[in-house]
Amino acid sequence: MDSIEVRLQRMEDLEEIRQLFTDYGRLLDRRDIDAYAELFADDGELLLGPIARAKGCDEIRATMTKVLGPVAADSFHLVTNADVRLDGDRATSEVMWTVVKRAPDGKPVVGAIGRHVDDLVRERGRWRFARRRGLVDIPTAMG
Repeated sequence: MDSIEVRLQRMEDLEEIRQLFTDYGRLLDRRDIDAYAELFADDGELLLGPIARAKGCDEIRATMTKVLGPVAADSFHLVTNADVRLDGDRATSEVMWTVVKRAPDGKPVVGAIGRHVDDLVRERGRWRFARRRGLVDIPTAMG
């Protein structure tokens, strides 16, 4: 059996990684692109299919600013089903996401459903995305 310290570190790592997933959606929804970019490692990669490809915080910041444009925040990310595999200062994960948007009549509608497949790294004492690949499993219902 692992020591209490090892077990506690594992629990703290898992909780910090789960918070990273939550922060990703929350910051994206708020359009806080500066804080969003800081969720990535210094040489972290963002791979969102044809929507966005960027490497490094500065490029991620610039790319997401361009992708989101001046549009007001109208999406809400729901992050679920996190599966995290820890390996020291590295981890892999898969997490489900659902985007809820506002329809023209103001009612909520599911925008899209998909997954993020991640490589994570502990960098300067904090967990960050080393590589985040977004996959759409059910495409958008609204343009």
